[in-house]
Amino acid sequence: MIALVRRLLVLLVRIVVGARSEWRGCAPDPTRRIYFANHNSHVDTVAVMAALPWPVRRLTHPVAARDYWGTNAFRRFIAEKGLRAVLIERKPLPDSNPLAPVERLLEEGRSVLIFPEGTRSSNDEIAPFRSGIYRLACRFPDVDLVPIHLDNLQRILPKGSWLIVPITCTARFGKPLRVEPGEEKGAFLARARAAVIDLAGGGHTA
Repeated sequence: MIALVRRLLVLLVRIVVGARSEWRGCAPDPTRRIYFANHNSHVDTVAVMAALPWPVRRLTHPVAARDYWGTNAFRRFIAEKGLRAVLIERKPLPDSNPLAPVERLLEEGRSVLIFPEGTRSSNDEIAPFRSGIYRLACRFPDVDLVPIHLDNLQRILPKGSWLIVPITCTARFGKPLRVEPGEEKGAFLARARAAVIDLAGGGHTA
């Protein structure tokens, strides 16, 4: 039953928004990776998962905000069962590690999908990245971080709206990057954000 729900979610997104994939800087690979993308819509997570080929998708877990996806039984079911997402706190308690569930998945050889902006943008501009992606890059220096740019999802399901407009979405996968020796947080976050912007093909400004 759960597997059927997952297939139906992917099929629905492919029918409604297309969810095409363009692998520009790397090829699909089931090895452990950290995928990171811009965030404009509730559809973002499912669109990326639908764009991944099955051998990669089955090993990839989206990271989602508990304060949104954990607020009721339906959302939690879609997130945890339908998408196999790991829920984290966006406002963690002092001295806690909100990335601990993500780190456990990577330690098990799984891949994760994160949205470093932290929240959905209300326009086409990609917001500055939060520090979580840097912490993961430092914690797993041998894991490739693959940038993804999602086109058109802001228009498909904009923030504050539940009206879906059928428009073809493209997920562009770029060249993997890793944190460089001695690279400071600010420099890495700017470089990772620029990697996503570059995939827009001039559609965004830094």
